[in-house]
Amino acid sequence: MHIESIIRLENVSTTYEGERRPAVKKVNLNLSENELLYVVGPNAAGKTTLLETINGLLPPSKGHVLVFGLDVRRRGKEVRREIGYVPQDFMVDPGEPYTALDIVMMGRYGKIGVLHRPDKKDFEKAMEVMKLLGIDELDDRPIGKLSGGQQQKVMIARALSKDPKILLLDEPFSNLDPDSRERIPELMAQIHEEKGVTTIIVTHDVSRILKQCRRVVVMNDGRIVADESPEEALTTFERPLATHPTEAIP
Repeated sequence: MHIESIIRLENVSTTYEGERRPAVKKVNLNLSENELLYVVGPNAAGKTTLLETINGLLPPSKGHVLVFGLDVRRRGKEVRREIGYVPQDFMVDPGEPYTALDIVMMGRYGKIGVLHRPDKKDFEKAMEVMKLLGIDELDDRPIGKLSGGQQQKVMIARALSKDPKILLLDEPFSNLDPDSRERIPELMAQIHEEKGVTTIIVTHDVSRILKQCRRVVVMNDGRIVADESPEEALTTFERPLATHPTEAIP
């Protein structure tokens, strides 16, 4: 089946339970297969909500979300099997007994299903991505004893271990040390190019936008206020976003 857009949002609004005001408002967005998209904007702009809506973790209150041509409201579990997701905020108890390898293997379970026993190839895949991220020597370390940057790499490895068709990364480089902030984004770009993974990266650090990126979306107050080339979009981002009148935003 030919799918024109691998991700398609049609007039989507998403409201958190108990809230009256939507966090995402009337968003229209199409991504083709193999695209690399950055989403930028101020705090509370709706960037995280956008990813959670695409991933089927938050049902849209209005509009339609199609991923792989499937309605995520009804086929969310099926869709998430092909999505690697790195959330922005993940709390790890210092006493958490799971090892780094256990966490990365959770990504494999997301792929093969929790009722299937992982085999040698699954463990090899988990160790392969850990080595790629330079954390293979941490495989038997409790996740709660790792630094914030190491935990962030473990979460990225968990997402990659699924061999996903789509990567949704929410501030994935925020806790990394300076050296890793240079190396890991380039590695993600390499994976995007070599494996053809459709990738959405949410970031507040516009200086980290990769040269491979051809498209940037700027969000403000739950709406998309720019969907342009990096140069044009960053010009929009650097202007005071409050100057964009709400009624003029589609």
